[in-house]
Amino acid sequence: MALPASAVRAFEPPPQPERGAPACTTCPRWHSRVEAELAASRPGSVAASVCAGPPRGVSHGFNSGPLLEKTRKAPSSLAGAACAPLFALLSRGRRRRMHVLRRRWDLGSLCRALLTRGLAALGHSLKHVLGAIFSKIFGPLASVGNMDEKSNKLLLALVMLFLFAVIVLQYVCPGTECQLLRLHAFSSPVPDPYRSEDESSARFVPRYNFTRSDLLRKVDFDIKGDDLIVFLHIQKTGGTTFGRHLVRNIQLEQPCECRVGQKKCTCHRPGKRETWLFSRFSTGWSCGLHADWTELTSCVPSVVDGKRDSRLRPSRWRIFQILDAASKDKRGSPNTNAVANSPSSTKARNTSKSGKNFYYITILRDPVSRYLSEWRHVQRGATWKASLHVCDGRPPTSEELPSCYTGDDWSGCPLKEFMDCPYNLANNRQVRMLSDLTLVGCYNLSVMPEKQRNKVLLESAKSNLKHMAFFGLTEFQRKTQYLFEKTFNMNFILPFTQYNTTRASSVEISEEIQKRIEGLNFLDMELYSYAKDLFLQRYQFMRQKDHQEARRKRQEQRRFLKGRLLQTHFLSQGQGQSQNLNQNQSQNPNPNANQNLTQNLTQNLTQNLVQNLTQSSSQKENRESPKHNPGKEQNDSTSNGANDYIGSVEKWR
Repeated sequence: MALPASAVRAFEPPPQPERGAPACTTCPRWHSRVEAELAASRPGSVAASVCAGPPRGVSHGFNSGPLLEKTRKAPSSLAGAACAPLFALLSRGRRRRMHVLRRRWDLGSLCRALLTRGLAALGHSLKHVLGAIFSKIFGPLASVGNMDEKSNKLLLALVMLFLFAVIVLQYVCPGTECQLLRLHAFSSPVPDPYRSEDESSARFVPRYNFTRSDLLRKVDFDIKGDDLIVFLHIQKTGGTTFGRHLVRNIQLEQPCECRVGQKKCTCHRPGKRETWLFSRFSTGWSCGLHADWTELTSCVPSVVDGKRDSRLRPSRWRIFQILDAASKDKRGSPNTNAVANSPSSTKARNTSKSGKNFYYITILRDPVSRYLSEWRHVQRGATWKASLHVCDGRPPTSEELPSCYTGDDWSGCPLKEFMDCPYNLANNRQVRMLSDLTLVGCYNLSVMPEKQRNKVLLESAKSNLKHMAFFGLTEFQRKTQYLFEKTFNMNFILPFTQYNTTRASSVEISEEIQKRIEGLNFLDMELYSYAKDLFLQRYQFMRQKDHQEARRKRQEQRRFLKGRLLQTHFLSQGQGQSQNLNQNQSQNPNPNANQNLTQNLTQNLTQNLVQNLTQSSSQKENRESPKHNPGKEQNDSTSNGANDYIGSVEKWR
């Protein structure tokens, strides 16, 4: 079967274009090479003009599409006669893609032309605007309209440099994070990194009077010895986050070993196979799920003394045996005073038989936010059925602690139903978990009247919280980190993060519902107010103590430098006086006169030095008297400084 003549010519080697003839290099990608060479060989045809495309910088416009369609629809034309055999050799999909690419190429050339003309118009307008501005400012000096080409280029370069600097500054220093862009940064001091996280005033008016021993919390925690940190984890107070900080974010000689996929970490003492942390993420729920103060103070000493490796969780029956033995020991004690038997006042409740020290810590939260967070957690199916609630050696009966739901869980319960249950343990949970329940007969409500019971529970919770080694607040993460580091002399690797958006904050409640929640948690509200006041007073006390310590170090450094300067001054004077003495001795051979002269000189120097020191110290004391109480510390520092300088002078003599 013979091919058409046009197809035979298509497969022949392409003819070389004449010298000076334009080469066809702008065909689309999917055009075949044969079609390109064939179009180039016919410079006068319509196909050649379509293949060559528009000149550089000129677009077909939107009328190029219909022109191509007309060309395709005219099979009798020269272009149709040239391209029909080539399109016949291609598939239908390939021909469709060629048409789409041609349309895209036309649209791209149009966009490029519009962009070029737009930039040119923008530059022209900018030139006229800047010229008008400069004519207003520098009109008497020169006219911008008569500026030569070099001046225009220099002006354009300055404008482009300024725009580039602004763009770079926005990338390097975005938004309000750049302190240099703030006008008040040059007049105001450096902001306090521990400023109140709730955006309230850093200064507050204390409501409670605490002693120095209540505010000063600095324990001598010996991680290499037998000391143990016990974390009392209250539900929905941010204890999970703080517990992870304890095992993953503390700088230790031997860090905790945390494996991927496991909740518990191994926190051993350096060189020992004993744990220094009793918490959910180190020993697990060894005393029961979310054990309260009553359970922990009875269980932890027995668990630690009963087994050396606290990583092994005891069985449920073993926990009951431990708590029962502890309750029998307590009932058999000769001291029957309820306050004296309180864990906060009894040293035996904070130490074990082997002499180990237990430092209890916890985290508190705003009662309304905590209550809403627990309600959302219960809605998702949480029950905490594994909690033992052991008190006085036994768990509560079903009559003492009824359940609020009948099924497997309380998932999907509305907020009204959650608040209507009178046996809901979410009500005043923080007071109940921090108080000694044995003082009120555990969960038996018939032991004493409700008003008296609430009063005893609240006072017990306040006392236990005040005598704890440390407690933090969820609403003050940075301050919590600061107080923990100062209390235990242990530093965290990364700073704590304050999350202002939680599940509880997403719940929108009316003012009436909020007041009802506050009424259901009236004991927690009073306890949180007490804890917040104590927490902020401790923070301010520790910060003032740090400032005083830094001031004392600066004074010691200045005193040391002043002593060095005086010492060098006396040495230089002594060398000059010794030279004078040698000259006098050569002129006057009497040795007694020389000795008397030396003694008189040293005495005069000593007296002048003491007078100068006393004057300077008195002036400094007068300057600092309105800021500090002029007590023994100032006198001691003055006398010590004078004695040091007198000692240096005597040493020089």
